[in-house]
Amino acid sequence: MFNFLLTLHILSAIWLMGHLISSAFWKARADRSGNPEAIATAAQALVRSDLMFTGPGIVVLLGTGIWMAGLTSWDRFQELWLGTSFVLVIVMVILWLAILLPQQRRMARFAAETLEGIDQDDNYRRASKLWNMAGGIMTLIPVIVLFLMVFKP
Repeated sequence: MFNFLLTLHILSAIWLMGHLISSAFWKARADRSGNPEAIATAAQALVRSDLMFTGPGIVVLLGTGIWMAGLTSWDRFQELWLGTSFVLVIVMVILWLAILLPQQRRMARFAAETLEGIDQDDNYRRASKLWNMAGGIMTLIPVIVLFLMVFKP
């Protein structure tokens, strides 16, 4: 059972990191194009894909991690590498729920309104800047957790 959970855990980490990186890539590409239709399409896709990929990735990652800790010993959370990793993933979830998802929805709304002729460029840029900063942190966290999980310092 442990090996099965570990496999799911690793696959969900790959799934999550792949989505985080590819989302940032496509959003940046759309923003750089300056094309309002491309920006609106990317913003809408970002909202949908986060619910389809990031959410399930986090749920499986946390679920399998907690389950494996329960199978081996709850005392393992006292190990610095595991406890720190768990806290960092919780911080990542909070960032996603409190900043990234709301900003994605705002960006999608502002981009759609721009297509309708309502000037929302400044509002979109502000929401995008906050999303970029929080997204950068959210992308860095799994890299740190990966280091902790592999090297167990």
